[in-house]
Amino acid sequence: MSSIRVVLTLATSLNLEIEQLDVKKAFLHGKEHLVCRLRKSLYELKQAPRQWYKKFVSFMLSHGYTWTTSDHCVFVKQFSDGDLIILLLYVDDMLLVGHDMSKIAELKKELSKSFAMKDLGPAKQILGMHISCDRSSGKIWLSQENYIEKILDRFNMGNAKRVSSPFASHFKLSSKQCPTSE
Repeated sequence: MSSIRVVLTLATSLNLEIEQLDVKKAFLHGKEHLVCRLRKSLYELKQAPRQWYKKFVSFMLSHGYTWTTSDHCVFVKQFSDGDLIILLLYVDDMLLVGHDMSKIAELKKELSKSFAMKDLGPAKQILGMHISCDRSSGKIWLSQENYIEKILDRFNMGNAKRVSSPFASHFKLSSKQCPTSE
């Protein structure tokens, strides 16, 4: 989740395009010409996501992308003209961030040649997190309101009394008690 926030923050600060793709049936993109009899569902096997990831990494590396040392699901390509594309992969969901929409479109086209893809256009939601951007003011808003409502409903607390803050108003926090950015 922190990689998503970092990539979105970078996209906002550099005024980059943010696009989203979804891979259809990602775990079926393993080695071709290999047939196996399964004793359980493909999606229950630990090998399925690994094989998908290995194939995807091979594709990205063959197209000149490198992965970051801090997160091997974040791929970066710096072009000779200074343009940049960052691709963030989370299982079968992707965020593509870059300066030039034509280069992003080219990457989408190349990905679609190798994998069944669904182009979701400008990013609106990933991992249950709603994304709203205002590029003219350089602001981005992330919301997990729907996720919170689902959790409340799951625990039969959908009708619980809402408060604007989890703390009572008489609590005073010192600067040592406040969270810091790393």
